[in-house]
Amino acid sequence: MSEREPLGESQHPGWPARPLPLIVDGAEVRLRPVRWRDASAWSRLRLRDRNYLERWEPTGTGTWEERNSGWAWPPQCTQLRALARRGQCLPLAIEVDGDFAGQITVGNIVRAALRSAWVGYWVTSDLADRGIATAAVAMMTDHAFGPGRLHRLEATVRPENAASVRVLTKVGFRKEGLFERYLNVTGEWRDHIVYAITAEETGNGLVERLVAAGRAAHVHSS
Repeated sequence: MSEREPLGESQHPGWPARPLPLIVDGAEVRLRPVRWRDASAWSRLRLRDRNYLERWEPTGTGTWEERNSGWAWPPQCTQLRALARRGQCLPLAIEVDGDFAGQITVGNIVRAALRSAWVGYWVTSDLADRGIATAAVAMMTDHAFGPGRLHRLEATVRPENAASVRVLTKVGFRKEGLFERYLNVTGEWRDHIVYAITAEETGNGLVERLVAAGRAAHVHSS
C-alpha cells in the first residue's frame, strides 16, 4: 500500500495516478490516467460488449452507439481529466498486458471533514472471472486512501449483479444497506446495494491482502 500522506493543501492529491502493477492470473494489470488516444480501443470494446455492460450502467442520452462511438470519448476524457485536476475525481484506465481493458474511477470526491467518494469500474467481457476487476479495485482503493488522502469509499451495485458483488466483497467492502429506486438503468429506476470501506479497515492495504491470499503477485523489476 502507498504510504499515507498527511492532510495538505494540494488541489489534486493523488493525481496523476500510477499505482504499482500486479500480476493476476498470469497477466500484468496496470492502472494509469485515461488519455485521449484511448478513444479507438475504448469505443471498440464498449460497442462489442454492449450486452455485457449496458444492463448495469446508468441510462444516458442518445443510443448506445452514439454514447460509445470514437468521437464520444475525447470530450468525456477531457472532462474527466479536468475534474481530476480540480481534485474531484481519479479517472484511470485498466491495462492488461499493455492493452486497454476497462476503466476505474473514483468520483464525486468531497474533502474537508468527509473525505469520501464513490468508486465505479468496468472490464471487458473476455476478462470476466479472472480477478482483473478485483485487483483494480484493490489497487485503486489503496491509492485513494494513500496519495488520494481519502477516508471512505462506497460503491453501489444492483442486487442482480453477482459478479460485481463478488469483486467488492473479495477485497473487503462491506454491505451497508439498500438504496431503493436509486438509479435509472435501461429506462427504469433500479434498487442498488451500497457497499463501503474506510481507511481503518484496510490494514496494510487491500493489494497486500490479495497477494497474501495468492490471488495476485507483485511485479518485480529485473
